[in-house]
Amino acid sequence: MSLKTKLRWGILGAARVNERLLPAIIEADNASLIAIASRRQGAALQTLEQYAPNQKSVKTYDNLDDLLDDPDIDAIYIPLANYEHAEWVMRAIKKGKHVLCEKPLALTVADIQTIKKTALEHNVTVMEGFMYRFHPQHLRVQELIQSGVIGEVKSVRASYSFMMRPARMYRLAESVARGGGAMWDIGCYAIHSLRLIFNAKPVAVTAMAHHVESGADIASSGIIDFGSGKFAHFDFSFERARRCEYEITGTQGGIKCHIVWQLPGDVPVITWWNESGHQCEERLPAANHFQLEIEGFSNSVLKGEQPLLSLDDAQENCRIITAALQSVANGQVIRLDNH
Repeated sequence: MSLKTKLRWGILGAARVNERLLPAIIEADNASLIAIASRRQGAALQTLEQYAPNQKSVKTYDNLDDLLDDPDIDAIYIPLANYEHAEWVMRAIKKGKHVLCEKPLALTVADIQTIKKTALEHNVTVMEGFMYRFHPQHLRVQELIQSGVIGEVKSVRASYSFMMRPARMYRLAESVARGGGAMWDIGCYAIHSLRLIFNAKPVAVTAMAHHVESGADIASSGIIDFGSGKFAHFDFSFERARRCEYEITGTQGGIKCHIVWQLPGDVPVITWWNESGHQCEERLPAANHFQLEIEGFSNSVLKGEQPLLSLDDAQENCRIITAALQSVANGQVIRLDNH
């Protein structure tokens, strides 16, 4: 019996992220797009025609359950509204489908624990979709840190922002409790990238935010205390000029990743310096992190290996996000239990 060489994908929703994700599935060498579904009449077909007009064999559904019932599909990508993620991840798992869910995987740690348990019971792979982690520039940052060129990392700052355009106002329609606002949309990137650099469990979180009438945060800032004088600063907003960067400061120097959200043709730039007088700008090969994410996830399923991002990672990110939201609500530093 020959081993399967391509993972067969279905997309559960006609969200705007399909502009990047749908072509990534088509272009990945170990994936094939089988179907796309939307609850809006004709939206799945419209999305397919807009982003992949030559893919005549791809099926379209006007019902999400019909796609989950499709026996030709191995894996589901879920880009639905944030408050719907946990429900539809669970539905997909129970249909025996592997799942790549757009971040955030869920809005509570309890939901992620349930997802993890159910995925194990059904022997399927589930991953939270932080596409940026698949870009090679972040591996290069890790190599620089491990080389000791900047000494011991003591501080990291992550800034993510863009001016909200009218077409994107839906991001502020729901309250924070229902997954609306900047924290669940772009703040989760900031916290995730800070965790990548420190690779440790934090001891406390403090944060503040500016909210709109719906109860969604439009801007937030805060600090994650990793103990021993190691601090991570996050800042993100829908009412500031575009930034998507992180900067690391160690005992002997620093590193900056200038653009985290890379477009496929962008040339990634990393700069670093140290107190010995070295200053360096590195330009790396362009890469499509959406395609690399699809290929990475597909490879893990096809080979029966663990994906790059585990459900424990998703749970930890959610734990810190919810602590930050609690800090905003209470005006207090939130101590984290790591036992």
